[in-house]
Amino acid sequence: MLVYAIIRRGDTMEDQITKVLADKVDPILAAHYGGAILTKFENNIAYVRLTGACASCPSAQQTIEDVVKSVVIDNVKGVEDVVLDTSVSEDLLDMARKILNKEIQDK
Repeated sequence: MLVYAIIRRGDTMEDQITKVLADKVDPILAAHYGGAILTKFENNIAYVRLTGACASCPSAQQTIEDVVKSVVIDNVKGVEDVVLDTSVSEDLLDMARKILNKEIQDK
């Protein structure tokens, strides 16, 4: 199956990478109940966080190297590398703060 990411002139690098992740990478990772999101783009390096089941997979680094990196570099001019972002997401930190502050109660 051939999938095209529609990139328009004037799109930022972040926009282009996000579109390629959504249109080309996510369908591949969806077979493993996962996905990919761009967390940062700086110095021609795309930092990508894997989501869903892929986020905790022991092969996450290999997935970045074998799948995500090649697809992004082949489809977005100017990207020199793709790195796995293993930082903790703000959503998870917010949830932890709410639990610690007892803003979320057990039912």
